[in-house]
Amino acid sequence: MLRDAAYRSIRDAIVDGTLAPEERLNDADLISWLGVSRTPIREALTRLEQSGLVQTKPGRFTIVSPLDVRETRAAQSVAAAMHELAVREAVPVLSAQELDAMRGANERFAAALRRNDAAAALAADDEFHDVAITASANPVIRSVLEQVTPVLRRLERLRFSTLTGRGSVAMHDEIIELCAAGDAERASVAARKNWQALEPLLDAEPDLDGPDQ
Repeated sequence: MLRDAAYRSIRDAIVDGTLAPEERLNDADLISWLGVSRTPIREALTRLEQSGLVQTKPGRFTIVSPLDVRETRAAQSVAAAMHELAVREAVPVLSAQELDAMRGANERFAAALRRNDAAAALAADDEFHDVAITASANPVIRSVLEQVTPVLRRLERLRFSTLTGRGSVAMHDEIIELCAAGDAERASVAARKNWQALEPLLDAEPDLDGPDQ
């Protein structure tokens, strides 16, 4: 659908920094850029506001949300819990092919980090975690993650562009080993810790604070 395509295009531009924090979003410019009418643009912006990526003042302006520590921490907490649950539910049903898919995604993730390619690293990271999300067969997990993950992705681009992202490769390896061993409890805890690993970057990035802090 047009609104979904518009949503993804604007979301990705915000996540990758093409649309900067606090940049004004003009309907006419977005219509020209995306080649769609105003209706799917407005629907996409409403959805992005619900995800915390844009802010609107009706009749005045729409801007890209500034990076905000409190909102990012909240999103991180929910994401960590959802990935923990996904792995716990997935482990009993994971196939050998799915474990191989996780290994392949982690290899691509590591290679992208070596190239300092944050976009490719995020894509591979998505592939890695999506194996458990899909295997869990829990639609609520996917729905919640689609809501909170974009907020984290802006932060993760910073993380995966630095050496701090390298630790995720080893964390992924640990998750795979525990999944292969059928240890749902320890694998799910490892998945939660993987997402909690963003904490040091939050603590180290005072510029993420919103304007009212």
